[in-house]
Amino acid sequence: MTSRSHVPLTLYGAAASGSVAVEAALTLLGLPYDLVEGATWAEEAARDRVATSNPMRQIPTLVLPDGEVMTESAAILIYLADLDPAAGLAPSPTDPKRRQFLRWMLYVSSAIYALHWIKPDVTRIGAPPSSRDSVVDAVHERIAFCWATMDAQLSPGRYLLGDELTVLDLYVAVVSRFGPWRERFVEVAPRMAAAVHRVDNEPRLVRLWKDRFSED
Repeated sequence: MTSRSHVPLTLYGAAASGSVAVEAALTLLGLPYDLVEGATWAEEAARDRVATSNPMRQIPTLVLPDGEVMTESAAILIYLADLDPAAGLAPSPTDPKRRQFLRWMLYVSSAIYALHWIKPDVTRIGAPPSSRDSVVDAVHERIAFCWATMDAQLSPGRYLLGDELTVLDLYVAVVSRFGPWRERFVEVAPRMAAAVHRVDNEPRLVRLWKDRFSED
């Protein structure tokens, strides 16, 4: 598939979810895609739909024109960014910034985004359903700590890695909207907050953000 293929991809996703970061990357790249909408954390029918492509029954799941399936939001975003180097959505493999780009993409995925998997069903980690509120509070505290840790180690420019918008910015702009939500993110990660606010107001994405995060 070329970066400007006219054959649409298929994205399983949902509003107010991590798949919106993938939608943002596809929008910036001008790549056509068909969206199969469904909140898999809340709807059995949505889990059944995506199960045909992803046995984990999770979103985002991206199906390429040749039928190959990609899962894991960070992997999808890195793949899409590398499709079109001229778009500048990721540092090139020879760019010194590539190391930190990969580091923080995987950090957001594993240290922060992955924790949200616990919240719909705390029995997944062996906690009783009656403890859900305390577990979710603990998860949110851990996420806030992880954002603060990331903030302390970055020196943002206009964007998180400097003056170029990358898929890391898209990823953080989306995941920072989840619990403990933007107000806490801004509090614990003030250096990143300015860059993320700039992504919120990116003219090419304002409509997408409004459509996919209706509470904004």
